[in-house]
Amino acid sequence: MQSSTLQEQPRTVFESPFSLEGRAALVTGAGRGIGRAIARRLAAAGASVMVNDLDETMLRETEAELAIPDRVQHVRGDLTDPTTPDAVVKATLDAFGAIDIIVNNAGYSWDNVIQKTTDEQFQAMLDIHLITPFRLLRAASAYIRETAKREIAAGIPVMRKVVNITSIAGTDGNPGQAGYSSGKAGVIGLTKTLAKEWGRYNVNVNAVGFGLIQTRLVQDLNRPDAAMEMHGHHIRLGVQPTLLESVRSACPLGRLGTPEEAAGAVLFFCSPLSDYVTGEVLICSGGLHF
Repeated sequence: MQSSTLQEQPRTVFESPFSLEGRAALVTGAGRGIGRAIARRLAAAGASVMVNDLDETMLRETEAELAIPDRVQHVRGDLTDPTTPDAVVKATLDAFGAIDIIVNNAGYSWDNVIQKTTDEQFQAMLDIHLITPFRLLRAASAYIRETAKREIAAGIPVMRKVVNITSIAGTDGNPGQAGYSSGKAGVIGLTKTLAKEWGRYNVNVNAVGFGLIQTRLVQDLNRPDAAMEMHGHHIRLGVQPTLLESVRSACPLGRLGTPEEAAGAVLFFCSPLSDYVTGEVLICSGGLHF
Protein backbone atom coordinates (compact mmCIF):
# COMPACT_ATOMS: atom_id res chain seq x y z
CA MET A 1 0.00 0.00 0.00
CA GLN A 2 1.44 3.39 -1.04
CA SER A 3 1.77 6.10 1.58
CA SER A 4 -0.42 9.17 1.31
CA THR A 5 2.73 11.29 1.16
CA LEU A 6 3.84 9.56 -2.03
CA GLN A 7 0.37 9.72 -3.56
CA GLU A 8 0.08 13.44 -2.93
CA GLN A 9 3.41 14.42 -4.53
CA PRO A 10 2.79 16.76 -7.47
CA ARG A 11 3.93 15.74 -10.90
CA THR A 12 6.62 17.76 -12.62
CA VAL A 13 5.33 19.38 -15.79
CA PHE A 14 7.88 19.95 -18.55
CA GLU A 15 7.22 22.59 -21.17
CA SER A 16 7.95 21.34 -24.68
CA PRO A 17 8.80 22.15 -27.35
CA PHE A 18 10.86 25.28 -26.68
CA SER A 19 10.50 28.35 -28.86
CA LEU A 20 13.17 30.60 -30.35
CA GLU A 21 10.64 33.26 -31.26
CA GLY A 22 12.16 36.72 -31.03
CA ARG A 23 15.71 35.39 -31.33
CA ALA A 24 18.02 36.41 -34.19
CA ALA A 25 20.53 33.89 -35.55
CA LEU A 26 23.47 34.07 -37.93
CA VAL A 27 24.46 30.82 -39.67
CA THR A 28 27.53 30.67 -41.92
CA GLY A 29 27.94 28.12 -44.70
CA ALA A 30 24.16 27.91 -44.94
CA GLY A 31 23.85 27.56 -48.69
CA ARG A 32 23.61 23.78 -48.58
CA GLY A 33 24.09 20.65 -46.49
CA ILE A 34 24.42 20.93 -42.73
CA GLY A 35 24.30 24.74 -42.74
CA ARG A 36 20.99 24.78 -44.58
CA ALA A 37 19.61 22.13 -42.23
CA ILE A 38 20.67 24.24 -39.22
CA ALA A 39 18.96 27.32 -40.67
CA ARG A 40 15.85 25.23 -41.30
CA ARG A 41 15.79 23.97 -37.70
CA LEU A 42 16.27 27.44 -36.23
CA ALA A 43 13.62 29.00 -38.43
CA ALA A 44 11.17 26.21 -37.61
CA ALA A 45 11.73 26.94 -33.90
CA GLY A 46 10.75 30.55 -34.50
CA ALA A 47 14.09 32.34 -34.89
CA SER A 48 14.90 34.97 -37.47
CA VAL A 49 17.86 33.70 -39.46
CA MET A 50 20.55 35.42 -41.51
CA VAL A 51 22.21 32.88 -43.79
CA ASN A 52 25.67 33.43 -45.20
CA ASP A 53 27.59 31.59 -47.90
CA LEU A 54 29.97 32.21 -50.78
CA ASP A 55 27.45 30.93 -53.33
CA GLU A 56 24.64 33.39 -54.05
CA THR A 57 22.59 30.84 -55.97
CA MET A 58 22.62 28.34 -53.11
CA LEU A 59 21.74 31.07 -50.61
CA ARG A 60 18.69 32.02 -52.63
CA GLU A 61 17.71 28.35 -52.74
CA THR A 62 17.93 28.23 -48.95
CA GLU A 63 15.74 31.31 -48.66
CA ALA A 64 13.22 29.90 -51.12
CA GLU A 65 13.10 26.53 -49.33
CA LEU A 66 12.49 28.09 -45.93
CA ALA A 67 9.95 30.48 -47.47
CA ILE A 68 9.70 32.89 -44.52
CA PRO A 69 10.61 36.24 -46.14
CA ASP A 70 10.19 38.30 -42.98
CA ARG A 71 12.41 36.01 -40.86
CA VAL A 72 14.99 34.58 -43.27
CA GLN A 73 17.45 36.77 -45.16
CA HIS A 74 20.83 36.21 -46.74
CA VAL A 75 24.16 37.99 -47.03
CA ARG A 76 26.70 36.68 -49.50
CA GLY A 77 30.38 36.96 -48.74
CA ASP A 78 33.71 35.18 -48.64
CA LEU A 79 34.41 34.92 -44.92
CA THR A 80 38.14 34.43 -45.51
CA ASP A 81 38.23 38.06 -46.72
CA PRO A 82 39.18 40.00 -43.56
CA THR A 83 36.46 42.61 -44.23
CA THR A 84 33.57 40.17 -44.63
CA PRO A 85 32.94 39.11 -40.99
CA ASP A 86 32.29 42.73 -39.97
CA ALA A 87 30.00 43.19 -42.97
CA VAL A 88 28.05 40.02 -42.15
CA VAL A 89 27.57 41.06 -38.53
CA LYS A 90 26.42 44.53 -39.62
CA ALA A 91 23.98 43.04 -42.14
CA THR A 92 22.47 40.84 -39.42
CA LEU A 93 22.07 43.74 -37.01
CA ASP A 94 20.62 45.94 -39.73
CA ALA A 95 18.10 43.25 -40.69
CA PHE A 96 16.99 42.04 -37.25
CA GLY A 97 18.32 44.57 -34.74
CA ALA A 98 19.97 41.83 -32.71
CA ILE A 99 22.24 38.80 -32.73
CA ASP A 100 21.35 36.11 -30.21
CA ILE A 101 22.78 33.00 -31.89
CA ILE A 102 25.92 32.55 -33.98
CA VAL A 103 26.69 29.25 -35.69
CA ASN A 104 30.16 29.10 -37.27
CA ASN A 105 29.55 26.33 -39.79
CA ALA A 106 31.30 27.47 -43.00
CA GLY A 107 34.04 25.16 -44.17
CA TYR A 108 35.42 22.76 -46.74
CA SER A 109 38.20 20.19 -47.00
CA TRP A 110 41.40 20.34 -49.07
CA ASP A 111 43.19 17.12 -48.33
CA ASN A 112 46.63 15.66 -48.92
CA VAL A 113 49.37 13.86 -47.03
CA ILE A 114 51.74 16.27 -45.33
CA GLN A 115 54.63 15.98 -47.83
CA LYS A 116 52.26 17.03 -50.62
CA THR A 117 50.51 19.79 -48.66
CA THR A 118 51.59 23.29 -49.65
CA ASP A 119 51.79 26.27 -47.31
CA GLU A 120 48.86 27.82 -49.17
CA GLN A 121 46.77 24.67 -48.76
CA PHE A 122 47.49 24.38 -45.03
CA GLN A 123 46.82 28.09 -44.48
CA ALA A 124 43.54 27.88 -46.39
CA MET A 125 42.27 25.29 -43.92
CA LEU A 126 43.26 27.45 -40.94
CA ASP A 127 41.69 30.51 -42.59
CA ILE A 128 38.23 29.00 -43.03
CA HIS A 129 38.01 26.74 -39.97
CA LEU A 130 39.76 28.83 -37.31
CA ILE A 131 40.52 32.39 -38.37
CA THR A 132 37.05 32.97 -39.84
CA PRO A 133 35.18 32.04 -36.61
CA PHE A 134 37.65 34.17 -34.63
CA ARG A 135 37.05 37.20 -36.84
CA LEU A 136 33.28 36.76 -36.87
CA LEU A 137 33.07 36.49 -33.08
CA ARG A 138 35.41 39.44 -32.66
CA ALA A 139 33.19 41.45 -35.00
CA ALA A 140 30.12 40.57 -32.90
CA SER A 141 31.81 41.15 -29.55
CA ALA A 142 31.02 44.86 -29.20
CA TYR A 143 27.29 44.27 -29.71
CA ILE A 144 27.25 41.24 -27.40
CA ARG A 145 29.18 42.92 -24.57
CA GLU A 146 27.35 46.25 -24.60
CA THR A 147 23.92 44.68 -24.96
CA ALA A 148 24.59 42.20 -22.15
CA LYS A 149 25.76 44.96 -19.83
CA ARG A 150 22.51 46.91 -20.40
CA GLU A 151 20.38 43.82 -19.87
CA ILE A 152 22.18 42.84 -16.67
CA ALA A 153 21.93 46.40 -15.30
CA ALA A 154 18.20 46.37 -16.02
CA GLY A 155 17.78 43.02 -14.29
CA ILE A 156 16.71 41.21 -17.47
CA PRO A 157 19.69 39.04 -18.46
CA VAL A 158 19.38 37.20 -21.78
CA MET A 159 21.28 34.03 -22.65
CA ARG A 160 22.99 34.12 -26.04
CA LYS A 161 24.51 31.22 -27.93
CA VAL A 162 27.64 30.53 -29.96
CA VAL A 163 28.08 27.15 -31.63
CA ASN A 164 31.36 26.44 -33.42
CA ILE A 165 31.55 23.44 -35.72
CA THR A 166 34.45 21.06 -35.30
CA SER A 167 35.03 17.46 -36.34
CA ILE A 168 36.29 14.12 -35.09
CA ALA A 169 39.23 14.91 -37.39
CA GLY A 170 39.97 17.73 -34.94
CA THR A 171 39.57 15.62 -31.81
CA ASP A 172 41.18 12.41 -33.11
CA GLY A 173 43.23 13.43 -36.17
CA ASN A 174 42.81 11.91 -39.63
CA PRO A 175 45.41 10.85 -42.23
CA GLY A 176 45.60 13.23 -45.16
CA GLN A 177 44.01 16.10 -43.26
CA ALA A 178 46.83 17.92 -41.49
CA GLY A 179 45.34 21.32 -42.32
CA TYR A 180 41.69 20.43 -41.81
CA SER A 181 42.37 18.62 -38.53
CA SER A 182 44.52 21.49 -37.24
CA GLY A 183 41.84 24.05 -38.01
CA LYS A 184 39.13 21.95 -36.40
CA ALA A 185 41.29 21.32 -33.33
CA GLY A 186 42.06 25.02 -33.05
CA VAL A 187 38.40 26.01 -32.98
CA ILE A 188 37.97 23.86 -29.86
CA GLY A 189 40.56 26.02 -28.10
CA LEU A 190 38.76 29.14 -29.32
CA THR A 191 35.48 27.73 -28.01
CA LYS A 192 36.80 26.96 -24.54
CA THR A 193 38.52 30.33 -24.22
CA LEU A 194 35.47 32.35 -25.28
CA ALA A 195 33.28 30.32 -22.93
CA LYS A 196 35.44 31.70 -20.10
CA GLU A 197 35.62 35.23 -21.49
CA TRP A 198 31.92 35.57 -22.34
CA GLY A 199 30.29 33.75 -19.44
CA ARG A 200 30.01 37.12 -17.67
CA TYR A 201 27.89 38.30 -20.61
CA ASN A 202 25.52 35.32 -20.36
CA VAL A 203 26.83 33.69 -23.53
CA ASN A 204 27.02 29.91 -23.87
CA VAL A 205 29.92 29.01 -26.18
CA ASN A 206 30.03 25.37 -27.27
CA ALA A 207 31.13 23.23 -30.20
CA VAL A 208 29.64 20.31 -32.10
CA GLY A 209 32.04 17.81 -33.64
CA PHE A 210 30.72 15.87 -36.60
CA GLY A 211 31.68 12.47 -37.87
CA LEU A 212 30.71 11.45 -41.40
CA ILE A 213 27.55 13.31 -42.41
CA GLN A 214 25.91 12.92 -45.81
CA THR A 215 27.25 16.05 -47.51
CA ARG A 216 29.37 16.71 -50.58
CA LEU A 217 32.50 16.37 -48.41
CA VAL A 218 31.89 12.61 -48.08
CA GLN A 219 30.45 11.87 -51.51
CA ASP A 220 32.08 9.47 -53.98
CA LEU A 221 35.39 11.08 -54.95
CA ASN A 222 35.01 9.71 -58.48
CA ARG A 223 31.78 11.57 -59.23
CA PRO A 224 32.21 14.15 -62.01
CA ASP A 225 30.75 16.90 -59.82
CA ALA A 226 32.90 16.05 -56.77
CA ALA A 227 34.85 19.31 -56.82
CA MET A 228 34.66 23.01 -56.04
CA GLU A 229 36.44 26.15 -57.12
CA MET A 230 38.05 28.23 -54.39
CA HIS A 231 40.39 31.18 -54.91
CA GLY A 232 41.48 29.92 -58.32
CA HIS A 233 41.98 26.31 -57.22
CA HIS A 234 40.04 23.28 -58.42
CA ILE A 235 39.58 21.27 -55.22
CA ARG A 236 38.37 17.68 -55.27
CA LEU A 237 35.83 16.81 -52.60
CA GLY A 238 34.82 13.42 -51.27
CA VAL A 239 36.34 10.07 -50.36
CA GLN A 240 37.07 6.79 -52.10
CA PRO A 241 34.03 4.43 -52.05
CA THR A 242 36.04 1.61 -50.46
CA LEU A 243 37.17 3.89 -47.62
CA LEU A 244 33.65 5.17 -47.14
CA GLU A 245 32.33 1.63 -46.82
CA SER A 246 35.00 0.66 -44.29
CA VAL A 247 34.26 3.72 -42.19
CA ARG A 248 30.54 3.00 -42.35
CA SER A 249 31.23 -0.51 -41.09
CA ALA A 250 33.33 0.85 -38.23
CA CYS A 251 30.56 3.20 -37.11
CA PRO A 252 28.57 1.69 -34.20
CA LEU A 253 25.32 2.86 -35.79
CA GLY A 254 26.41 1.36 -39.11
CA ARG A 255 25.60 4.37 -41.26
CA LEU A 256 26.38 7.98 -42.06
CA GLY A 257 24.47 10.75 -40.34
CA THR A 258 22.03 13.04 -42.12
CA PRO A 259 22.30 16.84 -42.21
CA GLU A 260 19.06 16.97 -40.22
CA GLU A 261 20.58 14.81 -37.47
CA ALA A 262 23.66 17.02 -37.42
CA ALA A 263 21.47 20.11 -37.15
CA GLY A 264 19.64 18.57 -34.19
CA ALA A 265 22.84 18.51 -32.15
CA VAL A 266 23.45 22.17 -33.01
CA LEU A 267 19.87 23.09 -32.14
CA PHE A 268 20.38 21.81 -28.59
CA PHE A 269 23.21 24.30 -28.05
CA CYS A 270 21.09 27.09 -29.59
CA SER A 271 18.15 26.38 -27.29
CA PRO A 272 17.29 27.19 -23.66
CA LEU A 273 18.00 23.52 -22.89
CA SER A 274 21.73 24.37 -22.87
CA ASP A 275 21.56 27.51 -20.70
CA TYR A 276 23.89 25.96 -18.11
CA VAL A 277 26.22 24.25 -20.57
CA THR A 278 29.28 26.08 -21.85
CA GLY A 279 32.80 25.32 -23.04
CA GLU A 280 31.78 21.82 -24.13
CA VAL A 281 32.25 19.74 -27.28
CA LEU A 282 29.34 17.48 -28.27
CA ILE A 283 30.39 14.71 -30.67
CA CYS A 284 27.73 13.87 -33.23
CA SER A 285 29.29 10.92 -35.07
CA GLY A 286 27.10 7.86 -34.53
CA GLY A 287 29.81 6.66 -32.13
CA LEU A 288 32.55 6.75 -34.78
CA HIS A 289 36.07 7.83 -33.82
CA PHE A 290 38.99 7.89 -36.23
